[in-house]
Amino acid sequence: MTLNQGKREPLLAVHSVDEFVLSVPDLEEARHFYSSFGLDVREEGEALALHTFGHRHRWARIVRGPTKRLLWLSLGVYADDLPRFERRLAEHGIERIAPPSNAGTEGIWIQGPDGLPVQLRIAAKSSPSQPSPREIPPESANVGRSPSRSKAQLTRPLYLSHILLFSADVDRARRFYEDVLGLRLSDQSGSVIAFLHSPHGSDHHLIALAKSEGIGLHHSSWCVPSIDAVGIGTQQMAQAGYPQGWGIGRHVLGSNYFRYVRDPWGSYAEYSYDIDFVAPDHAWPSADHPGEDSLYVWGPELPEDFIFNHELANR
Repeated sequence: MTLNQGKREPLLAVHSVDEFVLSVPDLEEARHFYSSFGLDVREEGEALALHTFGHRHRWARIVRGPTKRLLWLSLGVYADDLPRFERRLAEHGIERIAPPSNAGTEGIWIQGPDGLPVQLRIAAKSSPSQPSPREIPPESANVGRSPSRSKAQLTRPLYLSHILLFSADVDRARRFYEDVLGLRLSDQSGSVIAFLHSPHGSDHHLIALAKSEGIGLHHSSWCVPSIDAVGIGTQQMAQAGYPQGWGIGRHVLGSNYFRYVRDPWGSYAEYSYDIDFVAPDHAWPSADHPGEDSLYVWGPELPEDFIFNHELANR
């Protein structure tokens, strides 16, 4: 597979969240949380690299810092598109910035919404190019259809589906990701939350934006292949010492079944099953939805501090 495979002219858009980078005060705590969640956590120099088992892509890195903080976001582009992005950035008057310390210098570094450093770099497409796997229980027969608890496997996510970022101005941030980086609106609820997909093909949202007082990472969302995987993941995290969160439930926007597990720093990692898929260059019927539809169809009551940006005090 070449880095340009599947690219469609004259479309110009980022195709993937190639990597997100966080700082946390205790790397061993991070190792325990993400390993318990089912990720393949590897040491990489002085950082932890987050992989999914059976997939060679590095989805995120965790570095040591005084507080939990989203440090930067790397977005994947096709090789032929990098000079086109340079021209677009010039047309919009967006200047380059110096990379953060310990970040790579390749590609293009710019200041994104709310001051978040954003890197555009050449990368193979890691966002999905087809709907997520759906393991459905077999039809009723003269045999039990439930998996055996004694044989149940731990939940191991397949890939990073999306991230949800806080923003002080959701509308302005959305325009940046649309007009400058080429993402497209899937759905929104007023100026409170917006969901954006890649026209190169992605899950219902590659990046989501939620209203706050500034930047921060609310959650990372990880695809799992069944509702049983969501339930088993919920159980394995409770047994590992992480019982707090939200779910199990089902979203309206995106349609996925979910369980959010609260991490040690007040944000979340989500098990996501059966999210909507937007095919390459498909005209998704985006809409502005009522507030009650921006969260869930069914599920437990929302925790009081669920939509709270714990990073604000760290900036």
